[in-house]
Amino acid sequence: MTSEGISSNSAPLRAYAIIALAVIATSSAAILIRFALAESMPPLLIAGSRLAVATLALTPLALGRHRKRIVSLSRREAALIALAGLCLAAHFTAWVSSLQYTTVLVSVVIVSTGPIWVAIMEVVFLRIRLSRLVVAGLLVALAGGAWIGIPLDGGAALAEAEIAATITGAALAWLGALSVSVYMLIGRMLRARLPVIPYVWLVYGTASIAAAVVMLFSGTPLLGFRIEGYLILLTMGLVPQLLGHSSLNYLLEHFPAALVSMFSQLEPIGSAALALFLFRELPPQQQIIGSLLILAGVLLASRGEIRQAAQSG
Repeated sequence: MTSEGISSNSAPLRAYAIIALAVIATSSAAILIRFALAESMPPLLIAGSRLAVATLALTPLALGRHRKRIVSLSRREAALIALAGLCLAAHFTAWVSSLQYTTVLVSVVIVSTGPIWVAIMEVVFLRIRLSRLVVAGLLVALAGGAWIGIPLDGGAALAEAEIAATITGAALAWLGALSVSVYMLIGRMLRARLPVIPYVWLVYGTASIAAAVVMLFSGTPLLGFRIEGYLILLTMGLVPQLLGHSSLNYLLEHFPAALVSMFSQLEPIGSAALALFLFRELPPQQQIIGSLLILAGVLLASRGEIRQAAQSG
């Protein structure tokens, strides 16, 4: 049975507790990235380290109970896992970089539009027809993105440098959203027949190797930073990556993928609240309105996918 056909009514009680764990853990990611950037750590090092830490933590489980399943991967499965890993590495690198230019709210909200792009990719590659709610969600989300990126006249108009930074940050976040969409689409296909531990171990491992290769050829420094910075990287690998992202993959066993996507939409709210509390970061009104539009669009699209999955199931 695929994850799309799973009914939330049959989900065990622990699955609902894991929803809360996943939201709290993933909401901490943008905050930890900000702390790491404040330690002058390069985005590539931040992205690669969180993936490497999670991979190492999962290695005993993956090579213990799941060694036979990993060895028995077909060529198609291995190729899809490699592609998912490359996209995940690109996602984290682009997203981390976006936080150098724009607010936590804008970055996290845009990067959370993945479910919309997954729906579009399903139309292109799987010939699935978009429902009206998904189309409406896409249009609302795009309107929100335009609202964020287009400077408005009046007293709240931003300085030219601030406008350029906001557009750059938003563009990197959109790139992060598109790359994670491919990762999510592959996950929908593979998680139906591959347990969560070997799947995330293989994907995280591939992504961390890809990031390491890029760091090697780009001359990205690995040493010379304060111990506090490395502790932040360790925390990122264990909390938002291992607990957060792995929990979302686990939830695909008990809830439709579109519903899991809706759970993940709580992350921008948690991240923005933490940014306001820790950094006193209150985005301009234009960014808040645009972000709310994007969130509304993603929720509409996710709701449309849930209805479509229920009708086809």
